[in-house]
This record gives sequence, structure tokens and C-alpha cells, in this order.
Amino acid sequence: MNAPTQVPTDSTRVTAVADLADPEFWRLPRSERLSAFARLRELGAPVRFTPRTGSRAPFHALVTHADVKAASRQPQVFASAPGVTFPEPAPWAKAVFGNSMVNMDGAEHAGLRRTISRAFTPRLLAAAEENIGAVARRLVDEMTAEGPGDFMRAAPARMPFEVICDLMGIPPRHRAGIAARIDHASEYVGVQRRGRARLRVPGRGLRSLARMQLEMAGIARDRRRVPADDMISALVRADVDGQALSSRQLGAFFSLLLVAGVETTRNAIAHGLVLLSAHPEQRALLESDFERHADGAVDEIVRHSTPIIQFRRTVAAECALGGHTFLPGDKVVLLYASANRDASVFDDPDAFDITRSPNPHLGYGGGGPHHCLGAHLAKLEMKALFREMLTRLDGIRTTAEPGLVHSNFDNRVGSLPFTFGKGHPNGSLRTSACR
Repeated sequence: MNAPTQVPTDSTRVTAVADLADPEFWRLPRSERLSAFARLRELGAPVRFTPRTGSRAPFHALVTHADVKAASRQPQVFASAPGVTFPEPAPWAKAVFGNSMVNMDGAEHAGLRRTISRAFTPRLLAAAEENIGAVARRLVDEMTAEGPGDFMRAAPARMPFEVICDLMGIPPRHRAGIAARIDHASEYVGVQRRGRARLRVPGRGLRSLARMQLEMAGIARDRRRVPADDMISALVRADVDGQALSSRQLGAFFSLLLVAGVETTRNAIAHGLVLLSAHPEQRALLESDFERHADGAVDEIVRHSTPIIQFRRTVAAECALGGHTFLPGDKVVLLYASANRDASVFDDPDAFDITRSPNPHLGYGGGGPHHCLGAHLAKLEMKALFREMLTRLDGIRTTAEPGLVHSNFDNRVGSLPFTFGKGHPNGSLRTSACR
């Protein structure tokens, strides 16, 4: 399809083709957005959308599993540079903060990824796996002592953060400040500001990143002088094109690891509790033989919730995909949230089924060179935490619908009331977030 196809929509309903360029679309209930994606998949070719503001370029939406997977695995055609999010990072920001690996292509990306991958030594990973179990046990100890409340202030946010800080070797005295800066840096990613939020001083997120990178530079200097058995020590002594990782490169990687790794994993954990609360038969199956079903449960939680909704790409060479010819400079969005509900790949895609096999979801980036480096650790974290919660917190369950953040970037949970105690989940809560 070469001609643009676009059907306007308003903020209260989705028509035959939704306007993904309209910020109001991303404020619709998640069930309506998923229904819109299903209708877009039925059109048989990528749809072109034109934002109403002149500061954003038109883009095509890739919505089928086949198209998203193909684009993910052709980085020479669908480039991550100059940026995978909107707005794209400004050149001055890259110069100051360093370029994130997620926005790199080719030899630059391959070299940095190879260096970071080598830092994940077998000994470091074995220690991380043992530590993940200890962190999960400690967090559930604290949940037991503190009692029910907001799940997002308990285990989900703290689990990935503590694991990453332990893995990197971040001293405890730095962690509270870094956690606050992560929240500041990610607060408005993919979110349309409204009301008083528009009046916030601009650059708050960038200032938080700058302060975090200054802290990382200080820790890196200490590790260069006195190495430890942690990832920062491995990275600052690593070699990239004949040079050790600079403080800027380390800071950019750490920012990516924290903002991406913490946000995606805590949201997946939260959606997992929502899904298990709403589907007692699946929960009972998981509890009946946790070790047998845990991997399938984690994959299905990630597929069903899809923590990262979309990434952007810039076309680098003319190509045909999904019935459309793309030209250099065209913008596309890879809608993982749509691809993971593609009925041509997943039987009954809206169902939550921890025994689903095969389950070729694209929740960790669709494969290819940008497949998530932390996917293995994220799975271990989810399994460890759910093992502890399901065996030690009797009847742990949500008590109301999650407070979702209206974002076009990630499937973010802002708040989630939960409880536990005697008895078992009644399964009566079936929230819109479970669609």
C-alpha cells in the first residue's frame, strides 16, 4: 500500500483505523487500544499516520508479528539511529551524556554490546542468580512485616533496582538518590503532560541523568583504583577499540540498564500479579508445580502485558515489507503490543495461558542485535519473586484495578492495591488491564 491511509478518531472511541499519532489515542482504555491494533492488522499493510504538530514526522505503524520481527532483525535497513524513542535525543544530549546503546547501529553497536556482554562473566552471573533469590526472600520478609498496601511501593520496583545495583556494585549510600533520579528521568517518557505537569521546569529528567552520571563517574574512578568483583570494575577495565570504557559510556549504559531494566521488569511483575489474580485457574496451575510452569508463566506474562509498547526505527535503505515499499528516511514504529496479540501466530491471543507453547513473543525486542541484554536476569527476577510470594504470602492478590499511566512507550503501572492473608483468591476481579 503506497497511498497514506488514515481515518481520524476522537478521544472517546476508536474507528475502523485508529489515529496512533493523536496523543488522545494513548489515553483510551487499554482494551480499546488493543482492539484498534487488531483492526489495523486486518488491513494487510502498514498504515501511515501524520501527527497534527509540525515537530513530528509522519510514520508507518508495523503491527503484525511478521513485520515487527522482520524489521527487528534487519538493522541495516531499519536503523535505530538517531533514536528509538520520541523525541529523538538531541545531538548535544548525546555529546553530554553519551549515546545510549539502544540508539546505535552497525560496528559501533556491535563493539559496545560485545564488550558489555563479556562483562557478564559466568562467575558474575552465578553470583547474580544466587543474589536474586536472596533479594526476593528479603523483600517478601519486608512485605510480610509491612502488610498489604500499594504493590508498586513494595516488591516490584525494588526487586530489579536492588539486583542491578548489586550486580553493578553500587554502594548502598548512593542508592536512594539514584532511585529518585530514575523516577525523575522516566516520569514523562511517552506521556502527554497535562495540567500542572506542563508547568514543571523543563529539563528535570536531564538534570537527574546528569547527576546520576556524575555519581557513576565517581564510582568508576574508585573502581579503576581499587577493582572489585562487580560489573563496574569489569567495564572500566574492558576494552573498546583499544580504549577502556569512558565515564560517559559507562554512564549511558548504566542509565539504560536502570531506566529500561527497572521499569520494564517492575511493570511485568505488577501485570503478572494482576493476571494471576484475575485468572485463578492459571494461578492454581502455577502453584501446583511452580518449577514446571514458571518459565511458561513468565513468558506469557511478558507476552500478554508487553512492558515496552513500541520502538521507532528510521529506514536506511529502500525495502518492501508487509505490502509497502519504504524509502530512506521514512519513520516506522514497531508495535510490540500489537505483534504479541497477532492471531495468525497466537491461538486465542487475548487469553492468558501459562502453558502456551510455542510462545514466540517479541517482548524483549524481537530478536536481532538489539535483543535485550538483561532478558535472562529479568526472567530470573520474576521467577524468584513469584516463587516467594506465592508460597509465603497466603492468597496474595490485587484488590482493585491497577492505576495505569497513559504512555505510548511502556505499559506502565503507577499504583496497584493488593492484599494477602488467610483464604485464597476468589478470581472475581477481571480488570481492563487483563485484556
